[in-house]
Amino acid sequence: MKSIFVGFTVPPSLENIKEIAEGVLAELPGGLKKHIGELRIMVEDFPDTFIEQEMELEEKSFDLLGCYQSSPPASIGYRAMNVKSQDVLHLYRRPILDVWEETGEDLTHLVNRVIIQEIGNHLGFSNNEIEMYGDGIYEEDMSGATAPGIRAG
Repeated sequence: MKSIFVGFTVPPSLENIKEIAEGVLAELPGGLKKHIGELRIMVEDFPDTFIEQEMELEEKSFDLLGCYQSSPPASIGYRAMNVKSQDVLHLYRRPILDVWEETGEDLTHLVNRVIIQEIGNHLGFSNNEIEMYGDGIYEEDMSGATAPGIRAG
């Protein structure tokens, strides 16, 4: 009998997902990395109440796999306070594991797709550009891809 959780004897933990996500971030092409800076990864089982309300989700929703949250703009005073702002990418373990179980997709590939989707949405990339990054087709770091006000590449 083949285990659904290939390589795992129990479902991957929050720490397992975070380790995979940090590996994915480390391998992102430079053209994408320069737009996200030092992105912090947080892995939780489900979105918190604030995210549920903001995105109008049902409690314990399995519909959201990740959420990119930007740090406040410098104009709010972060620069003046010498506080380094940092964007956060939230990954939601239980919905990710549900998709993983349903599709049988490699977990690292799935986490990669979620990360690329969230970053791409944040930067304003088209669905085609997000797909190219998600499929590993970087074409010199997508030098032709643009986000509003940003020149990629």
